[in-house]
Amino acid sequence: MSADTVASVVLGILARSIDGAKPRNNNKNKNSSNSIQLLWTPFLILHLGGPDTITAYSLEDNELWPRHFLGIVIQIGLVMYVAFKSWRHSQLKWIAVPVILIGIVKYVEKGFVLIISGSKAFRNILLSDPEPGRDYPEDVRKKKSDPNFVPSPMRPCVSSQGYSGYPDDSLSQAFYLYNRLSYLYLDLILSYSERQDCHSMICSKSSEEAFELVEGELGFLYDELYTKVAALHLRYRGYLRRCFTLFSCFFSLVSFMIFIDHTSPLADISITYLLLIGAITLEVYGFVFLILSDWTKVWLLGYFKLKKVRSGKRWSRKISKYNLIKFCLRQQDDSMWIKFLGKLRIKEMVTKHLNVEHEDVDAEVKSFIFQQLKERSENVNSLLDINLCKKLLSYRRDNVLEKLECLYLLKWSTIDVEFDHSLLLWHIATQICYYEDVKRLKGSNSLENLNKCSKLSKGLSDYMMYLLVMYPNMLPKGIGEIRYIDTCAEATRFFQKMRKTIGTKIDEACHELYEVDTDLLEELKGDTSKSVLFYGSRLAKQLQTLGSREDWGFEKKWDMINKVWVEMLAYAAVHCGWKEHGQQLRRGGELLTHVCVLMAHLGLSEQYQIQKENSEIHEDKLIECPPACDPFLKLLRALGFTPRRTIN
Repeated sequence: MSADTVASVVLGILARSIDGAKPRNNNKNKNSSNSIQLLWTPFLILHLGGPDTITAYSLEDNELWPRHFLGIVIQIGLVMYVAFKSWRHSQLKWIAVPVILIGIVKYVEKGFVLIISGSKAFRNILLSDPEPGRDYPEDVRKKKSDPNFVPSPMRPCVSSQGYSGYPDDSLSQAFYLYNRLSYLYLDLILSYSERQDCHSMICSKSSEEAFELVEGELGFLYDELYTKVAALHLRYRGYLRRCFTLFSCFFSLVSFMIFIDHTSPLADISITYLLLIGAITLEVYGFVFLILSDWTKVWLLGYFKLKKVRSGKRWSRKISKYNLIKFCLRQQDDSMWIKFLGKLRIKEMVTKHLNVEHEDVDAEVKSFIFQQLKERSENVNSLLDINLCKKLLSYRRDNVLEKLECLYLLKWSTIDVEFDHSLLLWHIATQICYYEDVKRLKGSNSLENLNKCSKLSKGLSDYMMYLLVMYPNMLPKGIGEIRYIDTCAEATRFFQKMRKTIGTKIDEACHELYEVDTDLLEELKGDTSKSVLFYGSRLAKQLQTLGSREDWGFEKKWDMINKVWVEMLAYAAVHCGWKEHGQQLRRGGELLTHVCVLMAHLGLSEQYQIQKENSEIHEDKLIECPPACDPFLKLLRALGFTPRRTIN
């Protein structure tokens, strides 16, 4: 974060240390040292330009590009000052020229990438030219002067182009969807036909393939927001710049090895070699990364048919989990280490992170989520009504409960309370129900089936709690943090009283919560505390009562809870801003973001025109290749590749 400041200080030190006066015969070592130090100055701006894999550490960096450009002007100005000061008497000045050029190219390139990655510039790139329509006053004047006047026909609006690539080409499909996602990310509206194209593409896939497509397009979006890769592929000049910078680094290293005065201080020579080799390493890595990137693969797919081209793994494919009851049980730890953290006032922060666990998002979870979202999208397809779409997006577990005819019984925990309140209630109830079922079915053959039925609910419950605790800005607004803190305080006090009985066993803790009498909650609890601990216990009792009915059973109960959590996940995903989703990409991405994108492509978004009408085309940002590349394409065809375009 302080790289620019450090670079300015170092350049100032170099400017003072380099003696620009006429060299003296008795001071050769100092003159040689000054010549070598001239080479050091451009390396500062070269490394400030950064690697191709990262240009911004947050979305705010893209918006603050004017400040970065001011830094570019200052740093390059200092480098030119140092170079000018020692230019006349430097023996290595011509070796420094390519290094200076490389540094300027990479530093300015980083500034350019920050500009085009900013939301305003990104939006301007995507938006088409404005269409004012006919000149109405002029047409009125002509119509009055000539009753037979017929207005000239307008240029017909072109409907959006559908996907024209190969049906088994997942990378091209991901790039096609990414071009639509770009508009959604900037809160723009897509046409009815584009909704239909995306919907048909996603629905034709299995759950694994659908999530893989979303992963690929989010990888493209990450490159657009945080790296240079997308900008380098906008034109073929990006490839040429990388060839130039790589060749220049090798040229500088070889020239330095030939012309270096070996009477120079060994430390200066060693530092220079280290800087040159480091620059070459970064350039080679950047060039290889560029060639092997998904963007290059997409460019090649525009000219050749490549079999089974897939995007690389762009997501950990894991979710983080946070269990409130486990956390509160661990709060009883009074070891010296915990006391020391408490003295430093970082106990809560450290214990929060220690309580986070990670779990793979397996195929069953993806399949269940995908199936539930597809069923929702079919309702939008059958009735193209904006009000229906809004209703589907507003479901917060009430849809599932209404279908099972238990909404009246449980609506106090869903539609009658805020989202974060409901999330805490169902998180606590899910834990209690699971351990009560385990206790009841222990030793029977049904225990394995229980674990299978409840796995998704337990995973999503802990995942949503993780978001509430770690990233509350990704969830609908509310006082979730206050409710969480108060609930933790009450749970810790409750478990502390029973420490000798339950210890840190979560199953015993959940059973004690289940046994608490909750009939007098409204009368005795009051509203001073926002804790929902015992209300969660009440909800668990109601769910257990449903499961014990003859027409239910624990399988049906857990199927309902699974659907409730998927509905909660979908509600949170669609009500999280795109900016928050984009911020999470730099941390590896979240399942919530993948679900949001999946819902958008299934038409479960208000960013589509519901009614079918003419609309302007949203052209894909295709990667163009100039005619000068035709010899290269011919060579690839000679090596056995199948070209997708005719080469004359």
